Amino acid sequence: MKKIICLIIVLILSLSVYAENYLINGGQSSKINYQLLQTLEPAPGIKVLKMSLVVPGSFSSPTYNQQIDNINLDINPQADKRKKTEDKRGNTIIELQWKKPNSIINITMNLTVTNHTRLETIESRASFPLQVKNKDLEDYLVSTEMVQCDNRQIKEKAEYITRETKTEFDAVQQILTWIIDNMRYVTPPVKYDALYSFNSGKGNCQNYSHLAAALMRAVDIPVRIVNGITLKKPFTARMGGGDYTFKMGQGRHSWIEVYFPDLGWVPFDPQQTELFVSNRFIRIEVGVDNQETVNDGLIRWVRSRGGSAKPSFQEIIEADFVSDNIQLACTKQDYGPRKMLLCPEVKASFQEVSVPKPPPPKKIPEKDLKQLQFTRKFVYGNLDFPRNINFAFNTTDPQKESGDQYMMKKNFMVETAEYVTTKLTQYAQVFVLQKPVRMEKAALALHKFGGSGQLWLELRGDNNGKPGPIIATSDFKNLQDVPYKVGYDWIDFDFSGEMLKLQPGEYWISLGFTGSPIVNWFYTYGKPVGPVDGTRYKSVYSDNWSGALAYEFNFKIEGLTVK
Repeated sequence: MKKIICLIIVLILSLSVYAENYLINGGQSSKINYQLLQTLEPAPGIKVLKMSLVVPGSFSSPTYNQQIDNINLDINPQADKRKKTEDKRGNTIIELQWKKPNSIINITMNLTVTNHTRLETIESRASFPLQVKNKDLEDYLVSTEMVQCDNRQIKEKAEYITRETKTEFDAVQQILTWIIDNMRYVTPPVKYDALYSFNSGKGNCQNYSHLAAALMRAVDIPVRIVNGITLKKPFTARMGGGDYTFKMGQGRHSWIEVYFPDLGWVPFDPQQTELFVSNRFIRIEVGVDNQETVNDGLIRWVRSRGGSAKPSFQEIIEADFVSDNIQLACTKQDYGPRKMLLCPEVKASFQEVSVPKPPPPKKIPEKDLKQLQFTRKFVYGNLDFPRNINFAFNTTDPQKESGDQYMMKKNFMVETAEYVTTKLTQYAQVFVLQKPVRMEKAALALHKFGGSGQLWLELRGDNNGKPGPIIATSDFKNLQDVPYKVGYDWIDFDFSGEMLKLQPGEYWISLGFTGSPIVNWFYTYGKPVGPVDGTRYKSVYSDNWSGALAYEFNFKIEGLTVK
């Protein structure tokens, strides 16, 4: 077999390609004191209240290893019944039951997690198509309600994507490349299954996992769904002349594990990483899909006939990093998908596929720009985020099981936000105009927690992929005039007085502040509408926007454009 060190599959279509693959190497090692506090408040009329938990277990793979120690579970008041079982997927489940509960129930799980992510050269000789003869793998090839791998459209797409591949690694990364370039992170989505994601190109972590599993299973690659927790502590990898910072929201997350005959089960996060997950992941439960991996945080109850009682549920996750050693470096490659994909170095036979770089927006002569008539409403940005949501109360709506029995499942809505009004750091977000725009206002998805001072936006030009000189400044907004809300909402900044007629091209909005405001700016995983390096930060004392963020802030640009 020919061995080629690669990051992702590439086909040179032209001399100018647009690629966002990053070869990542090094490692992460952390020891974490983890606490999950769950509060159940029963309502009058509940006759029986049940809750199940899954105890995280240790796990080993070529790239990610998790060791669980010092597990302690405290339940107050004690359950009337308590049962510990292991299901057919190997998950350790604790089932709790209270009869006629009349007080708040607090469940606290404490444990120590020692996580290692090792990103060294991986070699796989697994050929494709696979010849799966292990009966233990058969369940991870089946079609389900969420993973419709027998759907004609999905099967045809998977076969087309992998039509020329000879190794399993090649087939897997072909599929992931297609997903990354054709999916956009949105929460909450309308549905969570693979077919919805395939047809709409939208979804959250469950959708990414289900679609990846469906496409891979459609060509007989075993995939299982993993549910777990991501932690909000950021980490940084060295890249070129600056740093690239990665950060997840703290909460529930879904990813996948792919089976390789010569490697075993290897984790992938279809949203962004191949062959690994970071040590900010805590692995809890596995199954064939997210309909099966529901036991952790599953609430059931029986209520009085004809009643409407339902419990309320709140979940708080705390993680204290006792030690945290990060040694990572990224190197951008000249091939791969349009959106970011991280992968360790791999030795395998593969096909090279990439996409042409899109031409830059065409400038208009200034004299012609002045003569244009701006009459059509223009709205552009990263517009989808959960507005006015309390992220502490994270269950689905009640579902009727039978008779007077109901249940609620955990959801995967997490607060992804950056504290953007520190005294030492300023943040900026790129936006790309494909046509001329008379800009009137910009809005950010913000949540005010307190403090005092002023906020404003700076419109900047582009300076070789970084924020350039200030073109205009918005109105100043006193923090006392920004309303308190439960969650995040649009906060408008007015530019109408500047009479800005903007050429097609790249621009930046940077958030300015004075005083001591405490404000978060919501972000979306990946880069839904902008370039991969289009979210930047710097010290307020520096002119160099050397830091890049692996996500995109939610923003909105409004004004008028031409017909």
